[in-house]
Amino acid sequence: MSLDELNQLKQQQENQLQALTSRYAQLRAAAARLNASDQAVLEMGPSTEGKSVMVPLTSSLYVPGKIRDPQKLLVELGTGFYAEKSSKDCSAFLQRKLKLVDANSENVTKAIQNTRHNMEQVGIAMQGKMLEIRARSEGRRLQSIGED
Repeated sequence: MSLDELNQLKQQQENQLQALTSRYAQLRAAAARLNASDQAVLEMGPSTEGKSVMVPLTSSLYVPGKIRDPQKLLVELGTGFYAEKSSKDCSAFLQRKLKLVDANSENVTKAIQNTRHNMEQVGIAMQGKMLEIRARSEGRRLQSIGED
């Protein structure tokens, strides 16, 4: 490969590494949200019935509310889809989602490691190509000196 091709490959690997790192951060943020949700479910017990809470309408707008039945929770299944579940079922659902997110995080971590390794290999190939170019240039210079 030429030096330009190697440089282009290195740039592609850097872009891929950046995308993978961003994906990993998103997965870790999702895991943190799932853990926080599961912790909130664990805190819901019979003693929380009638307790006052702030119910979010948007990320910055809340209305006061009261917990009517702490054993009936709504869990988001996907974008805009919710299901009523018991605390136990809700916690089990969140744990399954967390395992999936953790498995995806592990796969992304492996991909990050492979991409870094590929970048190192491209860097080594680029250094070799640079040495080759310098050696050829030095050889030509010495050859032209010998001809004079």
